[in-house]
Amino acid sequence: CPTTKLTNNQKHCHIDPFISYPASCPMQPFATIKSTNQHHEMTSVSLCQASNADDPLRSAGCSDHEIPLESLRESFRNDGFVLFHHALNPSLVSTLQSRLEEVLRGQYNRNSPPDKLPKPLTRTKKGKNKGNSNPPGPLGYDGKSQPTRVLQIININKCDEDFRQLAISPEIGRMVAELAGWEHGARLAQDQVWAKPPGAPPLVFHRDSPYFMFTPSDVITVWIALDDMDEELGPLEYVRGSHKWGDGRVGSSSSFFQSENRKLLYSAAKLEGIENPESTLEIVSMAGLRAGGISIHHGKTWHGSGKNRSKDRPRRGLGLHFVPAEVKFTKDARKSSLWRSYVPDDVSDEDLLNTELSEEQFPLVWKRPR
Repeated sequence: CPTTKLTNNQKHCHIDPFISYPASCPMQPFATIKSTNQHHEMTSVSLCQASNADDPLRSAGCSDHEIPLESLRESFRNDGFVLFHHALNPSLVSTLQSRLEEVLRGQYNRNSPPDKLPKPLTRTKKGKNKGNSNPPGPLGYDGKSQPTRVLQIININKCDEDFRQLAISPEIGRMVAELAGWEHGARLAQDQVWAKPPGAPPLVFHRDSPYFMFTPSDVITVWIALDDMDEELGPLEYVRGSHKWGDGRVGSSSSFFQSENRKLLYSAAKLEGIENPESTLEIVSMAGLRAGGISIHHGKTWHGSGKNRSKDRPRRGLGLHFVPAEVKFTKDARKSSLWRSYVPDDVSDEDLLNTELSEEQFPLVWKRPR
């Protein structure tokens, strides 16, 4: 790792936040999508600037050829995640930031609300707040008070067209399916926005897979940075190779935000026979990843994030959760607050395995050609 920082005797790899990465790449991108926003004719998602945990500065320059897909697959198999720098055009990032603020104020441009939304941030014509006590700045921050609660939106793609087009990009779905080795393609299961205002608490280390009640049980997450991930913002952190661990600790948590955010992680590591995990685990931080950068991680990769220690900057990210194209609900989906509303009441548990998912609710974003 080009820049290594030792914290409490534990190795942390960081992307150098002072490197000026190029905003464009002359190579043919893996993915290109069009934005529906009329203020810019076209924005692109380029997955050409990839790197792995061994060399997170891979994209400081743009190489003369695409990184071989098999090399990315190998890194994904070994580490449990890969990075793509400057994947989103800055214009698209700006649009998504603006649209997020609108959605947080209850302003949608699609017909359906998200599945989960914090109490809307609103104000009167005189500028005074009503409804929620948070001020109307980014994530409710006005430079004076510090709202410390983390804001979560589930399925923002249902209420906003720009987020929808990003979430159902067939090219992003293709990359997910290629990295995962999925035979039939990739389907969007859910998206989640996690927005941390200044002072917001750490996110407990966990796995994504336990929260998804599908068979096959594979889950891949595309995480998109909507702000420059400087260290003080509490960027996402991955435990390298942890997707290979068993299920001694499933990886779910009843409370996502705790001051001791690594307790569950260390317990899982010890069950794997890892001695002194506090000093031996290799935790790779996304510190230095710029707004528009993407990481793709395995559903069983342990990950979390620190407190937003900034006094005036938000930390915003979007997670897109993908599953294999052919998935069906398991009977446990009926018991889950996340999924039970999608399970047909007139279908028995046995017949669930033969029941197709709704294309509107769970769109097939990329199908492998036969």
